[in-house]
Amino acid sequence: MRSRRFFRAEDEDDDPVSSLVNLFDLAMVLAVGLMVALVTHFQVPEFLTQENVTFVKNPGKEDMEIILKQGKKITKYKGTQGAGSGKGRRVGAAYELENGDIIYVPE
Repeated sequence: MRSRRFFRAEDEDDDPVSSLVNLFDLAMVLAVGLMVALVTHFQVPEFLTQENVTFVKNPGKEDMEIILKQGKKITKYKGTQGAGSGKGRRVGAAYELENGDIIYVPE
């Protein structure tokens, strides 16, 4: 009878650290879910592809920003008021449609 009790004691898991493994797995699942939610909320899955993409944040306002993604390089331009002085040449025209979209047409 003692040998049976001895084997039962070995089969039981008395390691207090084993429950932390389950907490780590739970934390990893929550972290991945949070990352997916953030990517879909900010609508930036285009940044994860190899396509060239241009974003315009706050068009026509003082804090307007243009974000260009070309391959793996991302460039961010901020608009400043009054900075455009000097001589230059016309490079295109911008048109605002009825629905509020702005289209740039290079010459």
